[in-house]
Amino acid sequence: MITKKEPGLFSPGRIGPLTLSNRLIMAPMTTRLSDAEGYVTDEAVAYYRARAAGGVGLVTIEMAAPEAAGKHRHFELGISDDRFLPGLSRLVSAIHDEGAKASIQLGHGGGHTRFDICGETPIAPSAIPHHVQEGHTETIIPEAMSRARIHETVQAFALAARRAALAGCDAVELHGAHGYLLSQFMSPFENQRDDDYGGSLEGRARFPLEITEAVRAAIPDLALIFRMNGDDFFEGGLTPDEAVTVASWAAKKGADAIHVTGGHYRSKPNAAIMIPPMATPKTPFVGFARAVKKGVSVPVIAVGRFGDPVTAAAALANRDADFIALGRPLLADPDWAKNARAGTEVTRCLACNSCVDGMRSGKQLRCIVNPRTSRETDRRFTTPSRSGKRIAVIGAGPAGLAYAAEMSLFNELTVFEKASQAGGALRLAGFAPLFQGVEAAPDSLITYIGSQVHRCRERGVTFHFDTNAFANLSRLKGFDHVVVATGAEYRAGTGRLVENLLRQGLIRNAPFKTLMVRPSLRNWFYYRARKATGLASTERLRTLGFDVEIIGDADTPGKTSAAIASAYAAAYGISILNEEFI
Repeated sequence: MITKKEPGLFSPGRIGPLTLSNRLIMAPMTTRLSDAEGYVTDEAVAYYRARAAGGVGLVTIEMAAPEAAGKHRHFELGISDDRFLPGLSRLVSAIHDEGAKASIQLGHGGGHTRFDICGETPIAPSAIPHHVQEGHTETIIPEAMSRARIHETVQAFALAARRAALAGCDAVELHGAHGYLLSQFMSPFENQRDDDYGGSLEGRARFPLEITEAVRAAIPDLALIFRMNGDDFFEGGLTPDEAVTVASWAAKKGADAIHVTGGHYRSKPNAAIMIPPMATPKTPFVGFARAVKKGVSVPVIAVGRFGDPVTAAAALANRDADFIALGRPLLADPDWAKNARAGTEVTRCLACNSCVDGMRSGKQLRCIVNPRTSRETDRRFTTPSRSGKRIAVIGAGPAGLAYAAEMSLFNELTVFEKASQAGGALRLAGFAPLFQGVEAAPDSLITYIGSQVHRCRERGVTFHFDTNAFANLSRLKGFDHVVVATGAEYRAGTGRLVENLLRQGLIRNAPFKTLMVRPSLRNWFYYRARKATGLASTERLRTLGFDVEIIGDADTPGKTSAAIASAYAAAYGISILNEEFI
């Protein structure tokens, strides 16, 4: 039974010496917003400031390597030298200015980096192959660390933690998850050493625990968080039972909290579980957090698909965890915490992993449902193209909903949709084999559509479903502006056939599934097989004197990301829409 004594999302909480205003933590996410040397940029400061202002209690700054050999991405944040301190201090100050506490994640790529990234020969517990994706994929064999090299890295972590303290951080998180160096040592597959840093679990955990102990000594007044996997999800990886044991050891060595995630670059059937995509069950790692919580006396942080505030609150109420970490949900909605606290709708993350997949390919972090992400310094998003107007939107697909949600903050919006419900083609997209680059799932997309309708209604948008605005143009009288967002249709009348194949699940089966995962055929379905519906209707409206514009697939057939981006472009008067914007 849940009682009032159970902590809620917005109850204060303690992690060691640190008191947080609530139980929400921004999880670390690589952004590529640093410059090529690793210095903090204005864009990085604005990005983190926005999430701090959004109401989370603790902002965790992305992974930074304690030494050069640990750098695992281009444009990775630097902390390996004192020269980075001024920028880090400026970043931490911005977080503090918005009322949040600041942590930084110290992580080391280990064998999961390359010479062209870090400028040194990669190091690891053992010299086994690693397939490293950073823009492109290469197989590298790292150098097995000597005992002297192990000691050097332990000291590098301690020195980096001291820099974090000098920069004003309130906490430091050690990255012991996802197949990076500390995780590599704990995996029997990756750690094939025959000395006291290998073999048994005690030996494999020795290096991460030595780092924990050294960092604890280096920052006695800061909170120390140990992030680790609850399961590596492959034979030869860390198991759930081992994870509970390591968590208890880390707490005894000085960790003030255990942050429990899951997944590894070698996970089966694939590594996507590290950032669980839409087809995975909701909160797939919460069971690991629950198990760790039973084995430690320090707070436990849960992470992984907690985008629904009700789900996040339930994890605390059920005593599965003491804090909730949010990653992708804060890309979709930096104000997630404020909105959840006020009881207003949050912008839902699709769990499509476009953010991380794009980042791994070499791009800056992006979010398809929130084109502002990583563009917080872009002044184009500050002034709407219209204000104080009556605007009609024809079509309640992803573009129409995004436009209505944005412009309703400045105008009076009415949406006309000929179907009985919102969503358009996005309702069908979940039945395809893939959405963006991950296995598609209808529930995630339908939840997003529902949340967008709810957000619009909270902002005063009026909806007319089962209404074809073009059948009776008198409905549009009195509107200052008309936006056509009617989507695209399949050529030669094949739309009904495609819809039936999707709804019946046939496209997920052979031979269609094999064909549909091919980029060339997917592009055909998105682009060449469909035609825009907006041009003819727009010409008709303009002839009658309406002020009209076309957005989304109604203008140019494409993917959801382009449709939503075009809605923002129209809302803020951005004339050029290109791949960089998307």
